[in-house]
Amino acid sequence: SPIITGGGQERGMRSGTLPTPLCVGLGEACEIAQKEMTEESKRFLDLRTRFYEKIMKNLTEVYVNGDLNQRIPGNLNLSFAYVEGEGLMMAIKNLAVSSGSACTSESLEPSYVLRALGVDEELAHTSLRLGFGRFTTEAEVDQAADQIIGAVLKLREMSPLWEMAKEGIDLKSISWAGH
Repeated sequence: SPIITGGGQERGMRSGTLPTPLCVGLGEACEIAQKEMTEESKRFLDLRTRFYEKIMKNLTEVYVNGDLNQRIPGNLNLSFAYVEGEGLMMAIKNLAVSSGSACTSESLEPSYVLRALGVDEELAHTSLRLGFGRFTTEAEVDQAADQIIGAVLKLREMSPLWEMAKEGIDLKSISWAGH
């Protein structure tokens, strides 16, 4: 059956005439992207590394979700133990981040991808997904890292679980009352 009904082009599967100027523009954009891909990928990796190193230098109990090296250069997913991902998102300003996967951005459930990677449910709830793109600058990366570091420190300061963990209490050994 037709995907888009109408005039019957494409053997009745999809109607409508293709916009030639847009097709040419897409082809040109693909050609430019291919020429710049190697250089841009290295730049994305440098930005991601800069961000990651600053976070790791200033915070403890931060975990990389997935392999740090076997991933798209402009992608990073971190879990900040003892900080809810949703709370962290609300505590930072002017940053476009997510606490789940792009596929489940409207769900408060932890990412099924993180769960499939073996990340436990509590840690999966503390994740933050970040992307570094073509127009991202080093100054923006530094500013983002500073904002996230400040927010994590503030949220942990208010967290009784963080205090218990710092005192050496094994939170997994506690039997919590249901609510």
